[in-house]
Amino acid sequence: MEILVCVKRVPDTAENEFELNGAGNDLDRDDLVYSVNEWDNYAVEEAIQMVDNAGGNVTVITVGDDESEEVLRREMAMGANNGVLLSDDAFEGSDGRGIAAILKAEIEKGSYDLILTGAQADEGAGQVGGMVAAMLDYPYASLVNKIDVIDDKNIKVGREIEGGNQEMNEIALPCVLSIQTGINEPRYVGIRGIRKVAKVEIPVKGAADLGLDAGNVGDAGAKTRRVDYFVPDMGDGAEMLEGSTDEIIGKLIEKLKANGGL
Repeated sequence: MEILVCVKRVPDTAENEFELNGAGNDLDRDDLVYSVNEWDNYAVEEAIQMVDNAGGNVTVITVGDDESEEVLRREMAMGANNGVLLSDDAFEGSDGRGIAAILKAEIEKGSYDLILTGAQADEGAGQVGGMVAAMLDYPYASLVNKIDVIDDKNIKVGREIEGGNQEMNEIALPCVLSIQTGINEPRYVGIRGIRKVAKVEIPVKGAADLGLDAGNVGDAGAKTRRVDYFVPDMGDGAEMLEGSTDEIIGKLIEKLKANGGL
């Protein structure tokens, strides 16, 4: 099975204190620590496990600048076979539709049975996977937390739905799936693995290589633009009740009664 996994280099929420830029329309990205998008990491692990069981190859792909290469190398150290970097000044400022169009152009040049993305990326928008599927006219499932291979033409996937329930679907290949966290436990990437792929050549492709009109991607082709970005005002803090357990219960009941809760 040939599997392509779309990954992204994003600010690490555990390592950064975020502030807004002067224009108020983005984060101040100077000196931020970056890592691979968490959801994408689960997608790569799932692809590696599938190939370990059924054979094939895993290719990781990203749209970004030169520094995004580190994300590809990390996932290759994890076990992916190949990496592809889609990088061009013309791609800068792409919205979700633009990113999907860039990925679609590269996907069509290959022969993939399965395309995986993380369930969320692009600051939580979670839109690129579905857009890629629509552009390719492939079947699509989101929030996937289970994959079983039926044969070389079909897979069965489980989706996380409301109420903690799971929905099972049979989907024909090729298809696009957006992977939810918790589907597996991503493996540890050690120094030995990182060194092993440190000098592996990763092809870099731009708009011309992909046959894309620069006017249809990047800032020039964006259909949506962020006009404001702000930190919500802090609300009133919680009131802490003190005393023994029985005293706290009594105080809580009185407050619920006073506010119409009982």
